[in-house]
Amino acid sequence: MYGDPDVLRSQVDDLREQALDVRSLADQLVARTEGLGWSGRAAEAMRLRVTERAGHLRAAAAEHDAAADALLAHAQEVARLQEAIQDVEQRVHDLVAEAGTRQSRRDLDPQAPGGAASSDPTADDDRLVLAFEAPPPGHRDWLSAEVPGL
Repeated sequence: MYGDPDVLRSQVDDLREQALDVRSLADQLVARTEGLGWSGRAAEAMRLRVTERAGHLRAAAAEHDAAADALLAHAQEVARLQEAIQDVEQRVHDLVAEAGTRQSRRDLDPQAPGGAASSDPTADDDRLVLAFEAPPPGHRDWLSAEVPGL
C-alpha cells in the first residue's frame, strides 16, 4: 500500500504544532493590543479589528487541527491496509508452498491421490494456486487476489 504511516504521523504532529503556534500568535496579538494603554474611539476600533483578526487566526488553527485529524485517520487506514496486504501475501505464499509440496509428491508418485493416474479435485486447485501471478510485494492488488483456499 502506498504511504508511510510514520511519515504521515509526523506530518500530523507538524500540523498540530502549527495550530498551537497560530493560536499562540492570536493570543499574543490580543494581549499586546490590550496592553497598549491606549484609549479612545480609534483604540476601541483597533481592539475590535485585532479581536476579529485573532478570531480568523484561531479559525485557521482549527482548520489545521481538522486537517491533522483527517491525516491521522488516513495514516491509520494506510497502516491497516498494509497489515491486511501482508496477511494476504503471507497466506498466499503459504498456499503456494503447500500446493508445491503436494504437486511434488504427485509428480514422484503418479498413483497417489491427485497424481497423473487419478482425479483429485485438490490437484486442480493446486494448479491454480501454482499458476497465480503474484503482484509486487506490498501492492494493493494483493487485497483483491483470488487464489483457491484464500
